[in-house]
Amino acid sequence: MTLPVPRSALADTVLERLTVTYPAAADPVRAREAAAYMKDVAPFLGIRTPERRALSRTVLDGTPAPTEADCTAVALRCWELPEREYHYFAADYLRRHVGRCSAEFIPVARRLITTVSWWDTVDTLAAHVVGPLVAADPALVRVMDRWIDDDDLWVARTALLHQLRHKEATDEERLFRYCLRRSGHPDFFIRKAVGWSLREYAKTAPDAVRAFVDSARGRLAPLSEREALKNL
Repeated sequence: MTLPVPRSALADTVLERLTVTYPAAADPVRAREAAAYMKDVAPFLGIRTPERRALSRTVLDGTPAPTEADCTAVALRCWELPEREYHYFAADYLRRHVGRCSAEFIPVARRLITTVSWWDTVDTLAAHVVGPLVAADPALVRVMDRWIDDDDLWVARTALLHQLRHKEATDEERLFRYCLRRSGHPDFFIRKAVGWSLREYAKTAPDAVRAFVDSARGRLAPLSEREALKNL
């Protein structure tokens, strides 16, 4: 699905600065190493994370807080650029400003999740963008109920992981139901997400997770079960 990019003077400023600042710090050797590590999902500039985030602060220095339209424009325009660091910039930007976005941002999040998809961006968007949006508007739970059954594994992974940081506010029944619903999925990234979501919730409710894993024994993949019980 193609989404229109809103007009945004802020996005104009940010992208103008970003596309000058980031390439000036590019390292071709690191770029090749990073691309290989990420299975060549995208080309890289080769900027290490601490340096990239320092450069991002320079890019954003003096810029105002964004509106939801600004967030949409920055994210979609960054995702149109090939190098992965621009996608990281957008994910970090959304993580910082997700509180300025409403339920109407969910189609944008889905667009990002399903474009140049890999765990490095999807997991940030799941836990730090989609998760807070659902927490702020419970009506979005119905969207997650659709996403868990989505044919796109990254959309389903997002549904599994969106409560990763909810702690005591986790909807336990829904978490366990989602885990069982995708427990037979053949893909590593879904089986891993099932285990990870349970392992994270076990920090809050260890007895509940242990009881769930016991009750689901034989239905959960061995990888999921190992991950769930890793710290118990």
